[in-house]
Amino acid sequence: MERFVIGHYAHAEPLAHEADHAIQVDGGSITVRIYAPANPDRGPLPCHVYFHGGGFWLGTLEHFDSLCRSLAMEAGCIVASVGYRLAPENRFPAAAEDGYAALSWISEMAVQLGVDPARLSVGGVSAGGNLATVVAMMARDRNGPSLVLQVLEVPVLDLVNHNPLRVPEEGMELSSGKDLYCAHYLTDASQAALPYVSPLLAEDLTGLPPALIMCAQYDPLAAEGAAYARRLAEAGVTVVHKCWPGQFHGAQPMAALIPVEAAAYQAMIASALRAAFKT
Repeated sequence: MERFVIGHYAHAEPLAHEADHAIQVDGGSITVRIYAPANPDRGPLPCHVYFHGGGFWLGTLEHFDSLCRSLAMEAGCIVASVGYRLAPENRFPAAAEDGYAALSWISEMAVQLGVDPARLSVGGVSAGGNLATVVAMMARDRNGPSLVLQVLEVPVLDLVNHNPLRVPEEGMELSSGKDLYCAHYLTDASQAALPYVSPLLAEDLTGLPPALIMCAQYDPLAAEGAAYARRLAEAGVTVVHKCWPGQFHGAQPMAALIPVEAAAYQAMIASALRAAFKT
């Protein structure tokens, strides 16, 4: 199936160490790309496990290469970008299980990778934000690796509700795009209500790691990001929710177009990671 490039990311120079690792998963293999900044102290570094966006059926490691490289430099951590299998060739739960397998592999291989297994986080954008959320749930439910933070950027959290964003005062109506997500990702429409598909609909959110949830004002997904932040807080989870005014879904990394806003957006994520990794 033909794939398309989406979005734009600023170029970043290669880091001290970058390497692709093939790991076995149920039914195949995936690539985990490791980005490690210079580490004069040579001690183990914290690791942020990153899941790219693309509606579960688009996106590549290369497309998010510069973003991961920049984040590793700014947060002073290893970034592990997960090349999970894409739909429709690989439907739910393939991507979610790939994500959990990658997290488990990183924890198990911590010494060889130079990773501190006590300082792991997950994060992602859009569909990748969904996968990060689900992987955090799986880690809780399966007594898996402990996580210090989940960074959810314009996340897809509810595949049951497909409501568009309506802004009557501006004559604007934006589709959520979820019809296409579901058509590609799910085997059956009934799967949309499963907690590992729609985390917002999960009955129990207790015991999840602290969260940074980043939303955009002109994004049909903003309401579910805010709702998930409220539900996490009600469940006793520490959460920071930020909705970026004037921005739309996927705009934040477009550094060439909105350099000030993009820098502030990236700085907030890097700052949250640095603070979480100190705990």
